Amino acid sequence: MSHERADVRILAVSGVGPAQPPAPRLSSRDLLGPAREVEIEHEGMLYRLRITALGKLILTK
Repeated sequence: MSHERADVRILAVSGVGPAQPPAPRLSSRDLLGPAREVEIEHEGMLYRLRITALGKLILTK
């Protein structure tokens, strides 16, 4: 058994996978611009991302 295969088995048994690259980070200002709400189309469905009165983000269908 190669060393590489042993590593794969250990990862599978432990439930811990290889490290994933960090997700891209976007500023809400880059997404929203001056608007308080944008529509996002994902796989044929329409979602709304908006800033609430308390300054939080909410994503709704």
